[in-house]
Amino acid sequence: MVLPLVVGVDGSEPSLDAVDWAADEAARHGLPLRIVHASLWERYEGAALEDTPGAEPDVVTEHELAVSVVAGAAQRARQRAPTLRISTDVVPQDAVSALLHEARLARAVVTGVRGRGPIRELLLGSVSLSLAARAPCPVVVVRGRAENRQAANGRIVVGVGDATAPAAVRCAFREGAARGCEIEAVRAWRRPAHRPAPHPLLTGDPAHAEEARASVVLDEALEGVAKEYPGVIVHRALVEGSARHALVARSSAADLLVIGAHRRRGHLGPQLGLVGHTVLHHSECPVAVVPQQE
Repeated sequence: MVLPLVVGVDGSEPSLDAVDWAADEAARHGLPLRIVHASLWERYEGAALEDTPGAEPDVVTEHELAVSVVAGAAQRARQRAPTLRISTDVVPQDAVSALLHEARLARAVVTGVRGRGPIRELLLGSVSLSLAARAPCPVVVVRGRAENRQAANGRIVVGVGDATAPAAVRCAFREGAARGCEIEAVRAWRRPAHRPAPHPLLTGDPAHAEEARASVVLDEALEGVAKEYPGVIVHRALVEGSARHALVARSSAADLLVIGAHRRRGHLGPQLGLVGHTVLHHSECPVAVVPQQE
């Protein structure tokens, strides 16, 4: 069974950027594209209809607007990738619930950086943030400048964490192979806050030990996957300091930033750390959040 790439649309310009990105990505991987618009018109207009007999035209108008959103998005995707297999749906739910439901049987879910909500000045919409924090499949938030969204840099950046590294690294290599581009794998490390008291049997700078540990973690994360994708060029980057700042800085020259997210069994709330929040709000290129199951 080939799982589709799902993209959520609401007619806003960011959501159309997401359609463009998703169409390119689906064509690149030979995946079907599923375009979903979540609308509560049925619930609210149905209630209004009960109170106002003869209000049928208003309900039809609202439904037709929802249908036109997905039809326009499908036409846009088809113009971008004519051979793409495309399906559409209008779901009578709120956007988060609808897309989380879609995520159960999706290769990935793609969203724009924000929708048509009333607080447009927010750096990241609540729908995108909720999906990235909770979805069981990868979530791609399409953001950044046009050249970054259109894969003009030939580079993917992946943050190599601890528990989240395997899924994120594998996703980055898969993308690198499909796009024919290089990967920069970033692992951050920090100096000890306080230098420990000297021990007569221990020598050396504690900072060097931390850097060496980070290097080992990075090598172990890359080793197995690199053998599966021998044609992908990988650059290692050990960075002293904040991982989130290092990743945001590198996003300006990247086509995609990949990070992991830890999904703990039995935990129903959002599961997205400080690094995830920061890059989703400030990255200059699209961000893929890849869940690593506990």
